Amino acid sequence: MRSKETGRLETFSDGVFAIAITLLILEIKTPAFSSVTSRGDLWHRIGELWPSYFAFVLTFGFITIAWLCHHALFNLLDSISSQLIYANAFLLLNIVFLPFPTALLAEFFMSKYDQPAVVFYCLCNLFTGISWNLLYYFTLKPKPLIKEKTFSNSIRTMQKNARYGLLINLFIAILAWWLPLVSLIINTCLWFFWFRQGVTMLRQEKAI
Repeated sequence: MRSKETGRLETFSDGVFAIAITLLILEIKTPAFSSVTSRGDLWHRIGELWPSYFAFVLTFGFITIAWLCHHALFNLLDSISSQLIYANAFLLLNIVFLPFPTALLAEFFMSKYDQPAVVFYCLCNLFTGISWNLLYYFTLKPKPLIKEKTFSNSIRTMQKNARYGLLINLFIAILAWWLPLVSLIINTCLWFFWFRQGVTMLRQEKAI
């Protein structure tokens, strides 16, 4: 059974994840009534918002998978430390900031100004990757905070995957300077990697 402090920290974190996801939809603006002259025109303007839909779904999936991995990690914890609290706060800082680069991406994606927007979005993901590495590190240092010693290998595997993910995010951020669209495609493909890790963590916790 987890300590009260661990439960409070996860509950607070869940609230931040929920707020970040909610803020995403606020960035999709409805067409102005005065700009619509017919039903067909309205359908056309709804279709023109597809970059906003894409950016929304991309970040929604990213935050959802981040919440899944966060939840799975906290299921393995028995206690917390001050270092873990600060690392978790840094992660939440990055998560709650994501609606801004998402709005930027939606506004300038598929335009002649897309490169700065895509690079900035990828850099935000890079900083989120840094925060995950810190969170995993302080789960085991300066002392293990996990329920059972048998979970140590699972945490180390997550930590190793987070390092790989950080390198991939760095590569994507650099690639975005020249190939913005390709970098976004690779970014989307990372969903499956992190989703699989989160599901694997949950299964391991239930099996032990």
